[in-house]
Formats: sequence, C-alpha cells, structure tokens
Amino acid sequence: MTDAATSLFDMLAEIVGAAQVLTDTSDLATYRTDGRGAGGGAPIAVVRPSDAAQVSALVRLAAGANIRLVVAGGRTGLAGAGLAAEREPCILVSLERLAGLIEIDPVNRTATVDAGIRLSALNAAAAEHGLSFPIDLGADPAIGGMIASNTGGARLLRYGDVRANLLSVEVVRSDAKGSRIALGAPLRKNNTGLDLKQLLVGGCGSTGIVTRATIALHPLPAARLTALLALDDPHSAPRLLLALERDFGSCLSAFEGMSEAAIRAAADHVPGLRLPFDSVPPYAVLVELSAGAAFDENLLEERLAAALEPFMTGTDASIRDAAIDRRDRLWALRHAIPEGLRASGTVVACDIALRRGDVMVFRERMAGLLAQHAPGLVPHDFGHISDGGLHYNLVWPRTGGTPDPALLDKARTLIFDTVVGEFGGSFSAEHGIGPRNIASYRRFVPGAVRRLAGEIQNIMAPVSIGRVDFGTTGEGTE
Repeated sequence: MTDAATSLFDMLAEIVGAAQVLTDTSDLATYRTDGRGAGGGAPIAVVRPSDAAQVSALVRLAAGANIRLVVAGGRTGLAGAGLAAEREPCILVSLERLAGLIEIDPVNRTATVDAGIRLSALNAAAAEHGLSFPIDLGADPAIGGMIASNTGGARLLRYGDVRANLLSVEVVRSDAKGSRIALGAPLRKNNTGLDLKQLLVGGCGSTGIVTRATIALHPLPAARLTALLALDDPHSAPRLLLALERDFGSCLSAFEGMSEAAIRAAADHVPGLRLPFDSVPPYAVLVELSAGAAFDENLLEERLAAALEPFMTGTDASIRDAAIDRRDRLWALRHAIPEGLRASGTVVACDIALRRGDVMVFRERMAGLLAQHAPGLVPHDFGHISDGGLHYNLVWPRTGGTPDPALLDKARTLIFDTVVGEFGGSFSAEHGIGPRNIASYRRFVPGAVRRLAGEIQNIMAPVSIGRVDFGTTGEGTE
C-alpha cells in the first residue's frame, strides 16, 4: 500500500470512522454484486456514511483527490449503475447505514425516510397507520435506489411509479463543496417553479446523491381479490383489460401477462408451485382488484364474475378457465417465473416497453424474427402489460449445450432494434440506465437529447459521479 493510499484511507476514516472503511478483498466482494449477481469491479474502498454531513464530506474529499464516487443502495439494481467499474479507480459509497429515519405523517399520508431505508421497513412502519408505499417488487430495494432508477413494479397501473409519488428530496450535490440542497416539499400541490427533484429520478446516481426523501403513501386495501385467467388467444388480453378498466376503474390494481413458455418454466422448475389449471394455457393474465372498507371480497367477486361472463361464454369467448382467490396465492406463479427461467437455461433478459395496443403484435412479430435469425432461443415473456411493460426474455435450454455468445448478442440487438425501430418503444422500461445498457442508450437516444441531458448532468453534478454519462458521445440517431 502506497503512502498516498494510506493517507486517503486515513482521511476516509476521519469522516466515517475506521470500521466503516472497507478495503479487504472479502469485504469488497459483497459490493461487487447486484440484482443480476456478480459483475462489478473492485473499488479502492467501500465507505458507509451514516448521515448527510458525512456524505457531503466524502464528496468534498473525492473532488479534491480527483477520485470518482459510485453510490450503492440496496444492491438490487439490474443495470449495474451501483457497481464499481473494472478499470477506473473509484470509492463506492454504500448508503446502507443512512437508515435512521422513518417518519410517517398519517394525515398528510406521507413518509419522510433516509435513503438507505429498505422498502420492507418503510411498509412495515406505514402499515401501523393503515398505509403503504405500494410499489410491488420481487426485491427489497433501498428507497434511494428506487428514486435513482424510478422503480415501477406490478401495480403501476393503479399507483404509478416512484416519480409519480415523490414529493421532495434532500440531495448532496457532486460539486467541490459537497453542497446540500432540498428540492420540493411534502406537498401534493407546489407549482412554484421547475420541478428540479425530478432530475434525480432515473439519474442512476449520476446527478447527485439523494440522502432523504418524502414520498406519498396510499391506504392499505381492505378488500383484495386476485384472478388467474387462462386465455385461448393472447390477442384477447387488451380487450379484456379495457373491459376491466371500464368496469372497475382504479380498483383494478394489476393486470399481468404470462406466456405459455414462461408458465411452463415456473411449473417445471420451482418446487412446490401448483398451477390452478389442468394444463398450461397458451397465455394467462393475473388480475388484481383492491378496494377500501366500503367493499368486501364477496362484492368484488360477484362483480368480477359478471364482468368476465361475456369473455367465458358465447361465440366471442376467449377465457377457457379462471381461478379466483381472496389471498395473494395466485401471485406465486407470477413471482416464480424468473426463478423458473434461470433453472431452464441461459437467459437473455430484456426490459422493454411498448404502447399497450402493440404488446401482442410485437410478441407475434418477434417470434417470427427469432425463428428466422436466432433459432434455438425460446421466448419466455411476461410482465406488466397494463402499462406496456414487457420482460421479453429468451432462454437457451440447458439441453442445447453451451450457447454461442454472439448469437445471444445478436438476439438482444434484434429485440431492441425491433421494439425501438419498428414500434417506437423503449429498450429500458423500468431498470434504468447503467453500464449494462449504456450502449443501447448511445444507439437509440437521439444525439440532441443526449447533449441536453449531458448539459443538465454537468450542472447538477459538475464533479463526475456514478457510472452513467448521459451526454456520452458515440453511435446514435441525431
């Protein structure tokens, strides 16, 4: 270890305490993984501040020493934005100890929380007041990371994403002073100028460090009903969605689609999972209804049965079978799909979004293209078709031997070219931007937009921070 490195570690220790400066290889290994597993480089050190003042001091130190900071929250992200780079030296700032405050205001229906608070901890505290932050995920992220990636989840249809629920943030700017600034207020109406807090949403830790936030909460539903609907024809799903929206309005809180291959992967590979049908349908939709105390499950079930009846009988019937549950048991199938895919083989995972009316057309178009250009890769798609979000995943079966990496890359490129070029969709629906998809950002985001984004980023964070350069040059449409 050089004298310069020793001096740097000493200065870090002065800020956060020696026990919160991690440099051993075994300690750093934990911080080289995220929601997709291993994939990050080794930082010079991991530092774990406990408050905004310490974060500010770390920013000042890094600016003076010309060392990049990368911020990590719950390490559940999927774009790689919270991981250290392989080649550029950096200090990784973990906000896991920035978790002392959960302040619930039940009348204002808000929560003010430190950035390191986990979603589960927030919801446990909110539940004591009959409230929740209902962004439903398979992971348990930190609130700061949810802001950085603008998390959506399965119930976006009813509750919106993080952006729609964020009222205010406290931020440490990445400048020479480590300036601290509050943006927004715990108000639902606050039209007093530019909504600058939104520049942190989806910034992936590269426009500043969120240390605290105030978010809107929602009443916990008193009645909840789920239904798993087996469809003969996937193209009937949009018509069913519109009918349920018309009949139930905001009581429709989720409408999730699952392909036959995705369902079969979960059923075949996830122990203990039981399907409510005798056979795997060509497509299935998971519907969730939820409401307040003025409604009960009996009423919801009666109204749902009436709404579904035209789709189950007559010449226009498209639902071959239905299972209804007053608990969350039917969600087990939807949540088991990622595990089933991983057990099935090598997965090419794509997080895309389209106009709602294009989802089924895209699936059909993509199946034809893959059969022609990437045979052997099997589509296993599922996702939030009520908001146009689709986890369009491909699986190279284990029985097929070792896949050709070039073929996997070709297939991913084909998917992105089709969703963006032909359908005007998005190559990143809810995972954000990071090292894993920055090449697609350069390729598909117009140059003029990237230049503007880079100018804004330079104002927000004049000292470079994080893993994403939103103004990056490279291949892209002008």
